[in-house]
Amino acid sequence: MHRWFIASALVLSFIGCESSTPTPRSDTDAALFGPSAMRIHPIFTQVKDWTGDGKSDGIEALIELQDQFGDPTKASGRVIFELFEYRPQFPDPRGERLVNPWIGDLSTLEAQRDRWNRTSRTYGFQLQYDGIRDDRSYVLTATFELTGGGRFFDQIVLEAKPPPTTKPTTNPSTAPATAPATARGAT
Repeated sequence: MHRWFIASALVLSFIGCESSTPTPRSDTDAALFGPSAMRIHPIFTQVKDWTGDGKSDGIEALIELQDQFGDPTKASGRVIFELFEYRPQFPDPRGERLVNPWIGDLSTLEAQRDRWNRTSRTYGFQLQYDGIRDDRSYVLTATFELTGGGRFFDQIVLEAKPPPTTKPTTNPSTAPATAPATARGAT
């Protein structure tokens, strides 16, 4: 009886174990939940100082891939970023390209883990550019090339930060603004 109990426990423990090997996506899953759009996140992509020295170091770019339902999803491939001067009031606002393209790899498990942000559900990239200035506007483009074929494109204008405003200083007046009140008719 004791042997039967041990054998049953072993069989049940093997049945309850999950495989750590990922299940490949079926064609239906890939069609439903694979990427169908990409965007450079417009709120969180911006010129940043990530070294803390008070000088901007480059651009922190967040890329969001979306499935056909508009929900964030992941994908394998590479992202090619380009930075251009901004030309206001032109149909294509991209002026001269300022730096060689940055290439972000998302084709390995390690790269996926390093770049994925669970909170924003985006891929994050620090694009270093020593010549970046806060007082200039730029156009940032991103092209996502999927590992299995296909490509997405987006661009965003990174607006110049307004110069810091200083409040005008006023010298305090030594004279009161109004004359002091006096009591009248007191006897």
